[in-house]
Amino acid sequence: MEEKEGVKVQQAGDGDGALIGERRQTCAEFASIAGCDCAVAQGYLAENDWVLERAINSYFESGLEGLSQEQPSINVTNPAKEQTMPATASDSCIDLTNDESGTRQTAVASSLITLNEKDESHFTFLTWNIDGLDESNVSERARGVCSYLALYSPDIIFLQEVIPPYYEYLKKRAVSYTIITGNEDGYFIAIMLKKSRVKLVSQEIVPFPNTSMMRNLLVANVNICGNNICLMTSHLESTKDHSKERVQQLQIVLNKMQEIPPSTTVIFGGDTNLRDTEVQKIGGLPSNILDIWEFLGKPEHCRYTWDTKVNNNLRLPFASRLRFDRILYRAAVDGSQVVPQSLDLIGTEKLDCGRFPSDHWGLLCDFDVIL
Repeated sequence: MEEKEGVKVQQAGDGDGALIGERRQTCAEFASIAGCDCAVAQGYLAENDWVLERAINSYFESGLEGLSQEQPSINVTNPAKEQTMPATASDSCIDLTNDESGTRQTAVASSLITLNEKDESHFTFLTWNIDGLDESNVSERARGVCSYLALYSPDIIFLQEVIPPYYEYLKKRAVSYTIITGNEDGYFIAIMLKKSRVKLVSQEIVPFPNTSMMRNLLVANVNICGNNICLMTSHLESTKDHSKERVQQLQIVLNKMQEIPPSTTVIFGGDTNLRDTEVQKIGGLPSNILDIWEFLGKPEHCRYTWDTKVNNNLRLPFASRLRFDRILYRAAVDGSQVVPQSLDLIGTEKLDCGRFPSDHWGLLCDFDVIL
């Protein structure tokens, strides 16, 4: 056996049958993730020493021309964004092996990839502000985000701060997903649903009447694992100065969650920009709506999703650690139950350009369906 980038590759004399079987399985995984046929998968894998992560990165390298061009600036009254400093561009792919958190995340991804696609007792969910408004290294960072999506292959994905070229790239590459958006101009939110597992029943956009930052609530009613689930994502108003509007938007979200029929599970996720004191201002969450991070025992490893102490993308002169990105959950009152099991951060490894894919970490949540 020889080892390449932590992946053991069998030499062609050490059991050709096992090697062929292993490569067929890797081809099938690549084809499923990329939405291509096995011949294309085999070509990329052969060029990349049959290392799945490297081949997926290579596959995602093309199609970023629109993101490489300078995008028009969008004023969102966000001082943190305005302080972003440019970094050196790089054409390299994502590095998933450079520290302990990388090892943890690779292990999490490997365990998810081995799950049977037809397992009706389990699904995975990701929410992530991908910071499309940051024009620095946007091609490299977009490729890094898409490599994560391919690596973890979540059944449901919520994205915030998507820009039109990013959306076009996702439509081209994430062909195994149905993508719906809250808008298609400026920057916007999106929901991605794995076609093989999630059936889209209906969708709706709920406006935020007083937003000054193009914000709204995107709602999708779906069926997964035989369960009716209402999915909601949003990017609530940013910065301390807009706390009043943000709290009003949170109240709209909570009211909408309460309006959904009690037989349906509701999952909201997104960049809320919330401070804990703001949730307290409205008397806390309703008794039937849970914050998944709190429900799972407040795991310390994913307490902060916006952490300038670790994430230096914005080059801020101060350290700020906040739980901006949150997942809220309302269980169905009868029938099978969708229950959150674990929570992890993703996007915590730097790319070869020296920056992270986003100034936010993503939240990856694992759900069990209990009959």
